[in-house]
Amino acid sequence: MAAAEEHTADEHTTDEQTAEEQPVKQRKNGLYPGVSDELAENMRTGWADTERTDLSPVPQAGRTAARRAALSERFPGERLVVPAGNLKVRSNDTDYPFRASVEYAWLTGNQTEDGVLVMEPKAAGGHDAALYLLPRSDRDNGEFWLGGQGELWVGRRNSLTESERLYGLPCKDVRKVAEELREATGPVRVVRGHDAAVEAALTDKVTRERDDELRTYLSEARLVKDDFEVGELQKAVDSTVRGFEDVVRVLDRAEATSERYIEGTFFLRARVEGNDVGYGSICASGPHATTLHWVRNDGPVRSGDLLLLDAGVETHTYYTADVTRTLPVDGRFSDLQRKIYDAVYEAQEAGIAAVKPGAKYLDFHEAAQRVLATRLVEWGLLEGPVEKVLELGLQRRWTLHGTGHMLGMDVHDCAAARREAYAEGTLEPGMCLTVEPGLYFQPDDLTVPEEYRGIGVRIEDDLLVTEDGNRNLSAALPRTSGDVEEWMARLKS
Repeated sequence: MAAAEEHTADEHTTDEQTAEEQPVKQRKNGLYPGVSDELAENMRTGWADTERTDLSPVPQAGRTAARRAALSERFPGERLVVPAGNLKVRSNDTDYPFRASVEYAWLTGNQTEDGVLVMEPKAAGGHDAALYLLPRSDRDNGEFWLGGQGELWVGRRNSLTESERLYGLPCKDVRKVAEELREATGPVRVVRGHDAAVEAALTDKVTRERDDELRTYLSEARLVKDDFEVGELQKAVDSTVRGFEDVVRVLDRAEATSERYIEGTFFLRARVEGNDVGYGSICASGPHATTLHWVRNDGPVRSGDLLLLDAGVETHTYYTADVTRTLPVDGRFSDLQRKIYDAVYEAQEAGIAAVKPGAKYLDFHEAAQRVLATRLVEWGLLEGPVEKVLELGLQRRWTLHGTGHMLGMDVHDCAAARREAYAEGTLEPGMCLTVEPGLYFQPDDLTVPEEYRGIGVRIEDDLLVTEDGNRNLSAALPRTSGDVEEWMARLKS
C-alpha cells in the first residue's frame, strides 16, 4: 500500500485562514523533503475539465425530499443538523471503510464522509435545506496529489454542482459549516454521535433532551417503509439467498479449512452484488451455534454437525437483509437434530402467522415462545404447565433472545424509537421485521441430556407487513427440514 506523502489540514478548519488557503502539511516520515516550486507549478496545470453535466438525481431523491418535508413539519422554527460522520482510524494512517449515519443517508441519499445536512427555518414557515460537502480536491494548494484524502489517493469526489444534481439540494463547502453553526441563533437540534466538530460548534445551543427527541423522531419515521425501501430490502434478500446457495456449494472446502471459508464465500457475494455485509456474518458450526453472535468464525466445520448461518447482504443504498438457516453440514439431519429443528420451524410458523396489520408487535414473539415452551415441556426439560413456564420465562434458558426485530438501513432498525411505538406498538402495512425463534443447548448445560448439548438451531426470515397479512421476502430459501435436505442435495450435485 503506497504511503501518502502529505496530510491535509483538518477538514472542519475554523482558523482565520480560509479552508481554500489551508496549506498541505508535510508527512512526518515522507521520503521527499518537500515540493519544489517547479513541481508545484507543473502539478497545477494541464488537467482536463472532468465536470459531469449529464447526471440524473439518485433514485430515492423524491423520497428523501418527502422525508425532509415531514421532518420540517415536525420541528417548525428550529435549525436541524444531521451529520454523516467522519472517517475512523483503524490503525495509524489507515481508516475503516466509511458508512454514513443512517439518519443522514435516509434524509439525503448521500453517503460521503464529513457531509452535514442543515435545515434552516424560514420566517414564513418550513425550512431551507442544504448539504455541506467536501468539494473536489484543491489543485492550487496541491491537496489533490499530496493530501492523504486527495483524489489521486482515494478517488474523485463529486463537485458541489454535481452533488446538487444528484441529491436535489443546494450544496456548500463543509469546511465552513462549523463556523456558520457557531454563529447560528435560535433553537437548534443535532443528531449526536457522528461528528465531534459539528457538536462542538453547537455545544452552547443544544440540549441532550431536545437532541434525543430528534433522533427518536427519525427512528420512528423509519418504522413504515415506502415502496423504494421495500424494493431495496427485496434486492438485499435476493442477493442473500444467492449467498446462502454459494455457501452450500463449498461446504466441503469449509470442512477442509474452517468457518472462515463460509464467511469469505458469503462476503464475496455481498461485495459483488451489494455494498457490504449488513453486519458481521455468523458462521457458527457445531457448538458455536449456541453462541448467539458468534462472529469469530475460526472454528472447524465437521460432518455430522449443524451449521448456523446468520448473514445478510447490504445494498448500495444501505438496506440489509437478515436471514438465518441452520444446515446439516453433511446434508442430512440426525434424528435429534431434526426433532429440535422441526420444533423451531413450528415456532417460526406460529410467529409468521401472527404478523399482520393491527396485531400487537409482541404477538409473533409470544406465539413462537408458546410453541417452544410446549416442546420443552413435552421433552421433559421443563416441568409444566406451559402457562406457568411462560409466566416465569423458564423457556428462556434455551430460547435466550426475542423472536425478531425491525429491519431496514440498520439490521436492528429504528432502535431509538419509543417502546410504545415499537415493542409495545401495533403492526402496520409497510413495516419490515424478522421472525427468528431459536433453541440453544449449551455444551456445558448439565440440565439437559448429553446428546442435546452443543446443538443450536435458529431459523430467520424477513417479513413485510401487507394490507392483508404478510409477505415473506426470503421465501426462496427452504425452511422445512425435508426441503432443506433436498435443496442442499440439489446444490451439491
